Amino acid sequence: MEFTVIIERDEDGYYVAEVPDLKGCYTQGKTLEEVMRNIREVIELCLEAEKGKEFPKKELIGVQKIEIE
Repeated sequence: MEFTVIIERDEDGYYVAEVPDLKGCYTQGKTLEEVMRNIREVIELCLEAEKGKEFPKKELIGVQKIEIE
C-alpha cells in the first residue's frame, strides 16, 4: 500500500508527519530520517486498527500557501 505523507517543521524545529488518509495517523521526529521511521510505524499501527477497511486512492495535487489579512 502507498500513502501520502505530509511533513512540516514546527517552531521548535521538529518535523511533524501526517497521513491524511488515515485518521489520527501522525508523529514527530528531530530529523527527517527519524520522522519517516516513526510515521512508518504509526501507519502500520493504524492499518492494524483498521484491518479490513478499504482506503480510497487519492492523488496529491499540490500544496499552496495563502495569506489572509
